[in-house]
Amino acid sequence: MTIMIFGLLIFLGSHSVRIFAENWRQQQIAKHGETTWKVAYSAVSIVGLAIAIYGFGQMRLDPIYIWYPPMGMRHAVALLMVPAFIMLVAAYIPHNAIKAKLGHPMMLAVKIWAFAHLLANGRLGEIIFFAAFLIWAILAFKSAKKRGRLTPPAPVSTNKMATIATVLVGLVAYVVFAFYLHAVLIGVPVFS
Repeated sequence: MTIMIFGLLIFLGSHSVRIFAENWRQQQIAKHGETTWKVAYSAVSIVGLAIAIYGFGQMRLDPIYIWYPPMGMRHAVALLMVPAFIMLVAAYIPHNAIKAKLGHPMMLAVKIWAFAHLLANGRLGEIIFFAAFLIWAILAFKSAKKRGRLTPPAPVSTNKMATIATVLVGLVAYVVFAFYLHAVLIGVPVFS
């Protein structure tokens, strides 16, 4: 579990710079350039995520059970992940009404993902893993909202087709991940 926590500290720590050290971030971008910042940020993030995922897998070999979630919670996760996937896609498709309305759909997707998985997982390592992401997403969302109030973004024109595409791509991504990739990548089938 120590490896997983170490990876989470690196990954979520690098993603928390805007929350706790925005001025320092801006200084680094001004000093080294935006491309250099993005490359370094991405490298640190990838290393942290890889360590966290490896540690998560190791933690599952020797689990410590805190509680045993009822089977119905797995169904709740499956249901909650539908809007989470749609919001995740909404972060990347331009001019969709979901992003225009929510402002930060990726952080909301992470909140839903983490909360849903907390409902269905009762092992200590899983609780730490998903709670860390939930806490980070709450803090990041609050920070982004605060930055938005300080410098309100320009109004974004929305497009009905972009919104429809967002929902459809989100649903397809959900189906592919839930029915195929979750079992392959995570080792746990969603529907069994």
